[in-house]
This record gives sequence, C-alpha cells and structure tokens, in this order.
Amino acid sequence: MNADILQKFNVTVTGEGRQTIVLAHEFGSDQTAWRYQAEVLKSRYRLVLFDYLGCGKTDHRDYSPLHYRNLESYRDDVLAIYRALGLTDTIFVGHSISAGIGMLIARKHPQLIGKLIVIAASPRYLNDEKYTGGFEPSDLNTLYDMIASNYLGWTNGFAPLATANSGRPEIGREFAGSLSAMRPDIAQSAARVIFEADYRFILNTIQQPVFILQSQRDIVVPMEAAYYLADQLLHSKLTLLNAEGHLPHWSSPDKVTKAIWEFGSDEAA
Repeated sequence: MNADILQKFNVTVTGEGRQTIVLAHEFGSDQTAWRYQAEVLKSRYRLVLFDYLGCGKTDHRDYSPLHYRNLESYRDDVLAIYRALGLTDTIFVGHSISAGIGMLIARKHPQLIGKLIVIAASPRYLNDEKYTGGFEPSDLNTLYDMIASNYLGWTNGFAPLATANSGRPEIGREFAGSLSAMRPDIAQSAARVIFEADYRFILNTIQQPVFILQSQRDIVVPMEAAYYLADQLLHSKLTLLNAEGHLPHWSSPDKVTKAIWEFGSDEAA
C-alpha cells in the first residue's frame, strides 16, 4: 500500500463488505458529496472515497495546469489509487465528469471495474452538428470569463441553477461553498478540461454494464445527452430519477442510494 498516494488524494476507506465501491465526486466538490450514500452503503460494501487534486483536503500547491490538461491526467490519478489499494473488480460510481474518467479506466483496464454507475453524465458538453451537449462555444467562453473575473460571483450564481431546488436554497448554498473552496485558477483550468472533453468515441467499446441515473431537469446535462449515452453504450440501463438538478445525490439522496444499492447487488445485470 502506497501511503503517499493515499495521503495525496485524501483517500478514505470504510465499510466491511466484500465488494468494493469507488465513489468519485464532481467538479467543485470533494468526497463529502457522498456522505448520504456512504452512511448507508458502508453497511454492505467496502467504500473508497478520495479528493481530486485541487479539491477538498488535498494540497492545492501540488496542482499543475500543465499536467492536468485532459481527462487522462485525472484517470491516471485514480489508477494510482487503485494500485495503492490493490483494487480489482470494483463498482465505480462517478458523478458528472467522473463518469468519463471511470469509462476511460474501464476501457483500458477492464479487470479493475466490473460495473459502472454514472450520475448526471455527459460524454460531451459542446453541441455539434448531430449531437446536443447543451453548450455552444460562446457559452463556454462566457463561463471562463466569469470564472476569471469574478469567481465568487459566478459560484453564487451557478450553484443554485445547477442544484435546481428553489424550495431548498440550502443545497445551492452548500454547492456554492464547495465551489468557492477551489482556487480560481484551478477551477478555470479544470473547467476547460471538463467542458471541452469528448469521450463519445469510447462508448461502444465499454464492455461492462453501465447504470445511468439522470435527473428530470439538469441545466448541465440535457436529456438528449443522457439518451445518447444510453444508446451508444453496449450494456446500459437509463433511469430517469424523480429529481431535479445536477446533484441528485444531494437533493434526492435516498433515491440515488437505493439505485446504487440495488444495481450493485449480485443479482443486478
């Protein structure tokens, strides 16, 4: 076990189950995003949680935008965690861009991941001629400018729109606080990698079963992207949650926990 790697990514291992679930958080958050799920799942599964570099309790001084120029850089960090813990045949749960990171691992190292559960996942955020990702290049340029010029203002505006639970403003405030904990330069660098990523080309190579959880209304991931993802994957199941927003594991935690529990069982396809 490589203690340096575990410390670098603030790795937490909990639970006593024989099956291991790796929980990978979204942009602008950290492993505490899974607290509702972890509290329940640890009674049945061994759980591995971590923070991406630049998030949570990692040392932000270790972050280099020259290194983190694509999803493969983040993939390699997760692979380092897998090696440090000797993980194989896991269930990988990835929210948002972590879905793509999980699929990159599943494609290249299929022995490491037996099943994937992806939440609010999009294989590409930019629209093109025959694909709806939800964003135009001008939208992303505006986003980058706002992050660069007024990061706190952007977080306070984006977070309530992303969580989409106007009746529960505390969720938006929590996400805004999580986003604002990132250094603005790291946030801008990571945002470019995420919003300009495109992993559509690997979808039909993924052999593992993939369970897709998608909210009814998500300003980050349009329904067309969720349907595209399900259509292109070889072994997928799409479930539309009776939930709103890009963070259903916060806004409707019981529904997400139940879905992970059931799909992770030996009886699930």
